[in-house]
Amino acid sequence: MKQRGFTLLEVLVASLIMAVAITGLLSALSTSLRTAARLTDYDRAAQLGRQKMDELLMATQVPKLTPFEGTWEPAITGQLQTGWRARVTPFEMPHSHPAGTTILERVELEVWWMAGPQRRAFHLEGYRRRQMTQEDIERGQPK
Repeated sequence: MKQRGFTLLEVLVASLIMAVAITGLLSALSTSLRTAARLTDYDRAAQLGRQKMDELLMATQVPKLTPFEGTWEPAITGQLQTGWRARVTPFEMPHSHPAGTTILERVELEVWWMAGPQRRAFHLEGYRRRQMTQEDIERGQPK
């Protein structure tokens, strides 16, 4: 008489192979989800950084040579603690030129966010042109 079916040993080996395959798959899925969450935070910070850089490049009344900073509302940042720090410095300023001469300023921006207990950050840099004023000449630096 012929017996059909699997032996207990065959079932155990097949179960072990399946368990190893599922464990590997779940591990890869978990890693992918963590990476996606981290990239989402980075993408959000990058977008906020681009927006802030645009604001700083357009702004005329920002402190020069002195760092200034701020934070974003948690509703905008997906409940992450996120902020920025900026500084405007002269990049190219001719000496002994009259008011109205075009000068070049560097805008440095650091965007940071908290990823758990760890602070993450990246830096952006932009340049803008403006006219040198009489006050700049008197002070020896862009306003």
